[in-house]
Amino acid sequence: MSPNDSIKLTSLSSKGGCGCKIGPADLSQVLRNLPPAEPNPNLLVGLDTSDDAGVYKLSEELALVQTVDFFTPIVDDPYSFGQVAAANAISDIYAMGGKPLTVLNIVAFPIRTLDKQVLADILRGAADKVKEAGATLVGGHSIDDNEPKFGLAVTGLIHPGKVRTNAGARPGDQLILTKPIGVGILTTSIKKERLSPEEVAQVTEVMATLNKTAAETMEPYDVHACTDVTGFGLLGHASEMAKGSGAGIRIAGSRVPLLPRVRELAEAGFVPGGTKNNYTHLDGSVSFPAGMDQLDQWILCDAVTSGGLLIAVDPSQADELHKALRGAGVDAHRIGEVTADHPGHIVVIE
Repeated sequence: MSPNDSIKLTSLSSKGGCGCKIGPADLSQVLRNLPPAEPNPNLLVGLDTSDDAGVYKLSEELALVQTVDFFTPIVDDPYSFGQVAAANAISDIYAMGGKPLTVLNIVAFPIRTLDKQVLADILRGAADKVKEAGATLVGGHSIDDNEPKFGLAVTGLIHPGKVRTNAGARPGDQLILTKPIGVGILTTSIKKERLSPEEVAQVTEVMATLNKTAAETMEPYDVHACTDVTGFGLLGHASEMAKGSGAGIRIAGSRVPLLPRVRELAEAGFVPGGTKNNYTHLDGSVSFPAGMDQLDQWILCDAVTSGGLLIAVDPSQADELHKALRGAGVDAHRIGEVTADHPGHIVVIE
């Protein structure tokens, strides 16, 4: 028996994955107290639109993309946790249209109470995912902490004229989502031991899948906005896109892909607090159809870890991009459109 066989990493924290983020309502109250940033013509993307990463222009041909993401265990297997955490952090670079270049490990670990091999396996899982992304590990930082946490600071490269933000969506754009949702509900079920090993493996594979193929596939298309769906849920990140773009968004709830058993487990009570916080924060920003079940509303707000890309593409290229993504093995679904009415607002239809 290896030292990892008896470890349940998810039992060592009260929240898991992106569900441990500070909620959007609390975070907005904190951030608005920051002093205004000094104007800098080279800062192409900063704090203004809650985007996935910052972008800083180095020259007319080159810009840096920078992001950081870390969280508490989302699965019990250490190697898988490292993979998921790495894929989640690197995803922000892909969402901006960039290519990951270097990464730094961020580690908090109870070194005196957990076997050191557990940490070694977390780092090994992350290293394999970094290699898959074509990036290079250049260092990191660790602290001794009672609650394990892991993630990456990632630097990528992009041409300044090819940056894709969450704020450029235009009326008529079609919305494509590249991974199913429901991760928060399923990983809460993992913690409660309600999933079979096969079901755990399935949701883990979804979270550990890089958005590399999706990002590379969309590169030649007329994509006006893009964001990755993580802790604030599908509707939370769509709301940021709507507000940043000054446009409305219409989402067809029946078209949104769900992981297996999500509805069943939500009915059984495994809806995480982060998901409910997302729903509460969106009050007044989202209109649901009359009679839509509360559980279905929560599911659309579910706190995702290492989710897919939400892509707003020119309507003339939507069919072609969707076909190309599916052909590349990406589980892409057309889920809605950008509208000129109700700027900053989301309307969910059946």
